[in-house]
Amino acid sequence: MPKPTIDYSLYLVTARNLLPPGKDYYESLEESLQGGVTLVQLREKHADTGEFIEVASRTKEICDKYSVPLLINDRIDVALAVSAAGVHVGQSDAPLAIARRLLGEDAIVGVSIGTPEDARKAVEGGADYLGIGAVYSTQTKDVKKEKILGPRGVGNVLEAVSGDVKTVTIGGVKSTNALRILYGSFAPASSRTLDGLAVVSDIVASSSPRDASRRLRDLVDAFKSRHADPAQALAAVERPAEQWSKEAAALIKTLREVHPLVQQMANIVTANDQANATIALGAAPTMAAVEGDQPDLSPIIGALLINMGTVNDDQRKSMLLGGRLANHNRKPLVFDPVGIGASSFRKEVGKELLDTWAPTVIKGNAGEIGSIFGSTEVASRGVDSVGPGFKNPAKIVQALAYRERCIVAMTGIDDYISDGRTVLKVSNGHALLGQITGSGCVTGTAVAAFCAAASSLADAPKAGGEDGQLVRGDMLLGTLAGVLATGIAAEIAAQRDDVRGPNTFRSAWIDELAHLTPDKMDARAKVEVVKV
Repeated sequence: MPKPTIDYSLYLVTARNLLPPGKDYYESLEESLQGGVTLVQLREKHADTGEFIEVASRTKEICDKYSVPLLINDRIDVALAVSAAGVHVGQSDAPLAIARRLLGEDAIVGVSIGTPEDARKAVEGGADYLGIGAVYSTQTKDVKKEKILGPRGVGNVLEAVSGDVKTVTIGGVKSTNALRILYGSFAPASSRTLDGLAVVSDIVASSSPRDASRRLRDLVDAFKSRHADPAQALAAVERPAEQWSKEAAALIKTLREVHPLVQQMANIVTANDQANATIALGAAPTMAAVEGDQPDLSPIIGALLINMGTVNDDQRKSMLLGGRLANHNRKPLVFDPVGIGASSFRKEVGKELLDTWAPTVIKGNAGEIGSIFGSTEVASRGVDSVGPGFKNPAKIVQALAYRERCIVAMTGIDDYISDGRTVLKVSNGHALLGQITGSGCVTGTAVAAFCAAASSLADAPKAGGEDGQLVRGDMLLGTLAGVLATGIAAEIAAQRDDVRGPNTFRSAWIDELAHLTPDKMDARAKVEVVKV
């Protein structure tokens, strides 16, 4: 019998011990298949051989009814006994080579892996697919001694996969984090993404597994449809520089009409300026950084800004939760990694945040962007970058945006913004911005406000539909508008007769943010489209 063609989109791993009270295993399984499960792995760690074969036989009958292949966890003998499509083996289970020899070339053999080296060995050994994990912590398997990879770690493993070997990830996968996992599990060098998600408790423990499966399947299908070409999926609609300037300037009108609520987990040194700048631009600030506020606030905000400037352990928890909820609620999430390279604590926090949620925009100075990118070309001193900057800033910004699948804005004398393909250079601003504390933080505020405005212009999916996006709207345009607004307002403020130095400039700058109009912004915008 020829090797079956497998759709790995929604891979159910069974766990009878997780069934809700009163829910029959076979009933749950059938409902899961009706909801859109495309592959089933029967896992029975504590059943004796006779019981295992009995459960496997009935499981296969139900799977066959829906033309869904069945794999058996570990037990090659059980797979042979019930004519399953194949097996899944772990690092401590039967070796891949033995499974292949006993089951034959037409069987499906999958392997659990957790490192790039594991991936290379499994590919060389002839695995059909790899189960990468754990992406997040889980109660269904002991992963205390394993490294929790996070989506970015899964992406690192994907980079080691070659050929037509398929991949799924497992471990804490839920409908609430599925898109984050799919977006973040990306290998930039090969443009490889996951072929599917392996799910346990979010389906098995549900009292309505049909609905749970349908939610997950809709998310995976929508993501695949939208991101068949990862490079294209990242790119905004191309425009000449003049059109970028005009459309970005027009967003100030939208911002003031929509008056979005912009939540800011702010730098306490600059929170007052950030709140006042938000109001001046035409949005409404809420500086809520308490963990308990996040569930109620997230559904109603227009955007969330997370600023690491004065992060502590309590705020770290709020940032983790707030970011997860922003992704879940499809809200623009702007990450300002202030001083991320200044200490091991900040590096650790920054990595944890980026492993937990997907930013819509990363905005930072050259030192901060370099730290996230992994470059030592530009040094940091505290929250400031020092030295002449990158030799090719456009290339760095483009590469980081492509890798992280988000917008990256690097501020400096000239600002560079990219979505991973298009790179924009902005040459607005004034030297006085470098003489006050928090000018970069206020720029992050402006970016969040304009991204909220851009998101408000996007069409929502039809009722009951799923579009596979973590956030809607032209976020490259929103980021450009925020950077332009702060730079242009600074230029106008610096020319005022009442500005005598940094302190009077600060007040005048916020005044001029309030006085911005589309015509002012368009007339003064200095935007170039950079070819990299």
